[in-house]
Amino acid sequence: MTRIEEGLKIDQASIVRLESDRLRVDVAPEVGGRIVNLTELDSGYQFLWHNPRLELEKLTPGSEYDPNFYGGIDELLPNDIPEQINGIDSPDHGELWTTALDYQVDGESLVVEGVLPLCGLKYRRRLTLRAGEPVIDVDYLIENTTDERREFLWKLHAALRISEGDLIACPARTGRVVDPEWSRWTRPEPFEWPVIEGQHANRIPALDGTMDFLFIYDLTEGRVSWKSAAHAKMFEYRFDTDVFPYVWYFASYGGFDDHYVAILEPCTTMPLSVNEAAGLGQCSVLGPGEKIETRVTIYAGPLTE
Repeated sequence: MTRIEEGLKIDQASIVRLESDRLRVDVAPEVGGRIVNLTELDSGYQFLWHNPRLELEKLTPGSEYDPNFYGGIDELLPNDIPEQINGIDSPDHGELWTTALDYQVDGESLVVEGVLPLCGLKYRRRLTLRAGEPVIDVDYLIENTTDERREFLWKLHAALRISEGDLIACPARTGRVVDPEWSRWTRPEPFEWPVIEGQHANRIPALDGTMDFLFIYDLTEGRVSWKSAAHAKMFEYRFDTDVFPYVWYFASYGGFDDHYVAILEPCTTMPLSVNEAAGLGQCSVLGPGEKIETRVTIYAGPLTE
């Protein structure tokens, strides 16, 4: 049985808490539906990274993302970099992360939803904790409520606590550096994941002042995970590759604002620009009234093979 508690607050934001026999999950509907905390009850282990310099609060639409990078699990919709898409000026890291969503408790599930004011995409997410398992089932609806075609990026964005030696596991054939200025690696050509320049890109280094920013693709399964032998813990996204054919991986090992964090990012789109991706046929597209419905599962529990 899942217990759901309303009326809580973290810093400046209201929180809804879901708790099963295995996990406790705090959600902030008014902050884009961000999952703020994800805690394993038996051990008290917190999977999610938080920026110690920031409080959780609702920000003004159009705010710059990097100085306000709080952590937890948020999502990017309908874009990453600021650009004009389908004639609409789309702000930094999209609209969703600064949109206050409505919510309702539906039995043992929490539903958050809203319409993004600029692009007119409807976003709905139903979050359900499985009994007896450290698993969250997340059911999504993205719908084009306008009378015009919409090209967009939709990206999951889990910021995780890391330690030296942790492993990023993804059943993929190919990797590529997004931008050498934001990565340990200088090679611009695609490489056979996970080995680049004779080293394993999927091993977390020490806090050494570097970063990684990679595309990971040609997936054989819809999975990407963080595994820690030191903590005997694992976080994994499981998803439909027809919806999310790419994984982006951004990590700071001290190189970005001194943060030590890894972000797992299943994504509908590659490369960074939605306009460029649209020209390649590599982004989400919905005509008027069309929708995407899909399920993503999150495993957050003991390390498994």
